[in-house]
Amino acid sequence: MIRSAKPSDVPAIHAMIRELADYERAPQEAKATEEQLREALFGAHPAVFALIAEETGGAGEPGGPVGFALWFRNFSTWTGTHGVYLEDLYVTPRARGGGHGRALLAELARICVERGYARFEWSVLDWNEPAIGFYAALGAEPMDEWTVRRLSGEPLRGLAAQAMGTAVTSDSLSEATSLSN
Repeated sequence: MIRSAKPSDVPAIHAMIRELADYERAPQEAKATEEQLREALFGAHPAVFALIAEETGGAGEPGGPVGFALWFRNFSTWTGTHGVYLEDLYVTPRARGGGHGRALLAELARICVERGYARFEWSVLDWNEPAIGFYAALGAEPMDEWTVRRLSGEPLRGLAAQAMGTAVTSDSLSEATSLSN
């Protein structure tokens, strides 16, 4: 069963994010707290959304979360429409092979079609052959001509300082961001 996440799912989502970080060989990079997730998903101005995959229990009752998809809207200037960007897709090892990943992706595809979104995109690690094979079987095409770029940490603050005309620290950037909102 696939459903929208509820605030009570935040601890399970957080735990699965930690499991995903371990699988992706980067546990030290998973720094998000439950409070940050709760605010992002359910605060005054949600910026991200989550779907939950649940196993069915013995009497047809939900058996608890076994997977999640965390996503947000993006926008294509070429198509003039929004799209879905899938940030994370994860199914617990014990529930893999049960169709949960496919069901989560199918629900996101349904959201795209229903809302008139032109694209559904995500990234996959180049060494994650099981995921690459799974996505290829769905018809997802690699974007071979595109390379992801990221600014974070000091390079991000340095570039922001150019716009602000000052040296930027984490504290001053947070303060400037809160003032501009």
